[in-house]
Amino acid sequence: MKFAVIVFPGSNCDSDMFFAIQDALGEEVAYVRHDETSLEGFDGVLLPGGFSYGDYLRSGAIACFSPIMEAVKQFAEEGKPVLGVCNGFQMLLELGLLPGAMKRNDGLKFICRPAELKVDNNKTMFTSAYEQGEVIIVPVAHGEGNYECDEETLAKLEANNQVVFRYSQAINGSKADIAGITNERGNVLGMMPHPERAVESLLGSADGLRLFQSIVRNWRESHVTTS
Repeated sequence: MKFAVIVFPGSNCDSDMFFAIQDALGEEVAYVRHDETSLEGFDGVLLPGGFSYGDYLRSGAIACFSPIMEAVKQFAEEGKPVLGVCNGFQMLLELGLLPGAMKRNDGLKFICRPAELKVDNNKTMFTSAYEQGEVIIVPVAHGEGNYECDEETLAKLEANNQVVFRYSQAINGSKADIAGITNERGNVLGMMPHPERAVESLLGSADGLRLFQSIVRNWRESHVTTS
């Protein structure tokens, strides 16, 4: 499986994502610049964290107009896996690939620490390697991770099992303690915590690795045939 890590001016987690895929997961990966227009030859897209375009205007708002984003939208429409982490999640919201918006954290402070997440739905291409209800440790590092949506949208997310991860404890004010959601089809995941920073026990947790392993498992089940 071949992953694309999209790189924007201001990205600072692109290398973390790249080496998580290459070294910990053992799959093929390449950087794709924001000003490119094609994702041909890739099987999965990763939108990393950071401060794309300096987070001017709103986080992710400028990045969504980058040339590569038309290819990302087409990639998602084709049912292929798209993962947006932190700033990448914010981009997916700005693109309209996921519902809702982000606000400043409660207390208006940047949060950077390990966080306990509850796996709320393990029946997705991103979470099949986890147990339903399992609590995992994945670090957070954000100033605008307070997920917000109206009550109608929240009810729809809950009814469709689109809430994939929740914070075990309220840390940033997110509605319903939401840490990660998918689109209705289940092939686009946005999450504020950083699984790429939790792929080896030396880092304090290897719980994030199973998210990437889930993606590969799903891809192989869909694309690799045995006689």
